[in-house]
Amino acid sequence: MDTPPTNQEINESLKLFVVLSRAAKAVNDCIADNIRSYGLNPTEFAVMELLYHKGSQPIQVIGKKVLIASSSITYVVDKLESKGYVERIASPEDRRVILANLTSSGIELMVGIFPGHAQSIHHVLSSIPRDEKNHLIQQLKKIGIHAQQMQQ
Repeated sequence: MDTPPTNQEINESLKLFVVLSRAAKAVNDCIADNIRSYGLNPTEFAVMELLYHKGSQPIQVIGKKVLIASSSITYVVDKLESKGYVERIASPEDRRVILANLTSSGIELMVGIFPGHAQSIHHVLSSIPRDEKNHLIQQLKKIGIHAQQMQQ
């Protein structure tokens, strides 16, 4: 039987939540500024990054993979299509499934900007030494897994 948490433990959890939330927002804001410098918004970039690294994806699956609402995916793909970076193609396995695919212009853009984007992320997170990053990754995974399990 678990013992109830002390007030100090509850306060530490509250402080951790606030610090984690503020750090995530600061990092996301900094990276979003970098992404906007390429003429994309963070959602457009997330879709393009997924397609760049994973190849063509069913449109209905993209939202789950980049953590945006499925209702927004069509709009984002439309915008990327109008910019000439993404095209829709019918799945060769199932014509009912529409895939989003990077065009040659989209690939060219990602080849040109992704290294700088990765460098920006590294720069933002460079205050944490390498060995501490690995420890932090493991701790954050624990938090995420525990929170997911609580939702089930």
